[in-house]
Amino acid sequence: MSDAVTTGKVTKITSIGEGLRVCLDFIDELDPLEGVWIGNTGSGYCLALAENRETDTYPKRPFRVNAGAYHHYLVKEKDTTTYLAEVAPGDVLTVKGPDTERLVTVGRVKKEYRPFLRIELETEEQTISVTVQDADSVYLLSADKTAIQAQQLTAGDTLTVRRDQPGRHLGERIEEDITEI
Repeated sequence: MSDAVTTGKVTKITSIGEGLRVCLDFIDELDPLEGVWIGNTGSGYCLALAENRETDTYPKRPFRVNAGAYHHYLVKEKDTTTYLAEVAPGDVLTVKGPDTERLVTVGRVKKEYRPFLRIELETEEQTISVTVQDADSVYLLSADKTAIQAQQLTAGDTLTVRRDQPGRHLGERIEEDITEI
């Protein structure tokens, strides 16, 4: 099951209050459909896309990914993960697009308190969830490989997701019976 990119159907979207969100500012420009894999658990992730679109409230920032909540897992490189809380300037992360993958260095990590949405999705095998800022600049990769604004998601929409094997210790996969929700 590990590293299987598939689709997940949105089943629930909940406003969950304010918390610490993390933006990753890279030292290179990202394409509109490039981003990073994020998730509430180590068993599955959604692709948070670069702020490469102008919105009513934000200008384009093609170097930035609003990667969501401080506690998120982030796919760092290959099979390793880290917490957003642990990312620092100089870290090299995998930036993924629908058909591309490359390593890019983080130039700045920006943390601020903001309101959040928890998005839950179902695949054939499991539930995947993410906690993203409730802002019009946050986009995820839809199942049809286009950008979809998190605020515009409704139950029944489908996103591109990456399933993973549960069980992590210091970012490395381990064989363990673990349940995370």
